[in-house]
Amino acid sequence: MPSSPKIPKETILQHALQMLIREGYCALNIKALAKEIGCSTQPISWHFGNMDGLRRALLEYALQYAKEKQTTSSSGMAAFYEAGTAYIDIAFDEPRLFQYLYMNNNEKVFIGGFDAITDTTEGNIVKAQIAQQLDINIEEVEIFCRNMMIYTHGLASFIAAGLITVTKQEVYEMIRQSAKGFLSQINAGLRK
Repeated sequence: MPSSPKIPKETILQHALQMLIREGYCALNIKALAKEIGCSTQPISWHFGNMDGLRRALLEYALQYAKEKQTTSSSGMAAFYEAGTAYIDIAFDEPRLFQYLYMNNNEKVFIGGFDAITDTTEGNIVKAQIAQQLDINIEEVEIFCRNMMIYTHGLASFIAAGLITVTKQEVYEMIRQSAKGFLSQINAGLRK
């Protein structure tokens, strides 16, 4: 059996992610990646087999990278807001990555829809904290979160696609205002 290449898998994935961020997914192929790294195609083929193997590994790697950017040590509404603004930041700062992860129908990203995003241990903890902070029930928190996620994703998609020109601060304020509006709808429903 041939010895393993001296270029670690992590190094290859780091370079592939940087190419994706800089040039977009369409520019990424094994030969271009090998040139980027400064090696032959052999280490890439050894680790991933072919382009399909590299694609699968890159998707997982890119998702983890994005998740780390959205992770916060805050709780409740602050955690939800910080995760949302980090999502917006990716659209502003790394639009090709945002398009690849959230606008290209990658099956692994969207399996399970909203539940896959919010029905995690961390998501359930944040939802319970929000319910307690706002004195509303979990179902109302889930409606609020769903509405905010749809609104935030729409904004981020427009930003990443270059369809609107706004500053991050303007978008952060738009998110704050929409949160107030969605919460006022919930509060109005409680008074009925």
